[in-house]
Amino acid sequence: MNHELTDLDTIDRSLLRLLQEDGRRTTLELANRVGLSPTGASQRVKRLFREGYVKAVRAILDPKKIGRGTVVFIQVRLDHTAPHIFERFSDAISKAPEVLECHMVIGGFDYLVKARIADMSLFQDFLERVILPLPGVRETHTYASVGDVKPDAVLPI
Repeated sequence: MNHELTDLDTIDRSLLRLLQEDGRRTTLELANRVGLSPTGASQRVKRLFREGYVKAVRAILDPKKIGRGTVVFIQVRLDHTAPHIFERFSDAISKAPEVLECHMVIGGFDYLVKARIADMSLFQDFLERVILPLPGVRETHTYASVGDVKPDAVLPI
């Protein structure tokens, strides 16, 4: 078990679960669900934010309704691995609005990129405009998602 999670009691864990499920819950609702006064619940939630357990509260949009209905995963292999190449790649990929996540990985390639585009008819443009010009890109392999099985998963607490 994560050592930081052991610093949390059952009420803190319940508050974190409830906030993950719906970040718009009122302090009164949270208090009622965990058996605290509204003041007690408010103080705990503020502490969870202050200590970094909660990073942000935001809306989850419907990607299809905003023209981002297709998910692609792109394996990226760099032409060589050096700290300055990693840094330049990371800086550049962070600026691409289509890119939802980018992870440096260990294995047969260097990065795994998750992006959302309107549809596959625009993929070639995205690849040529965003991914291939990134610093150090030597090779890519792309996988298009054909269905969301478990999107936006709630973290186990």
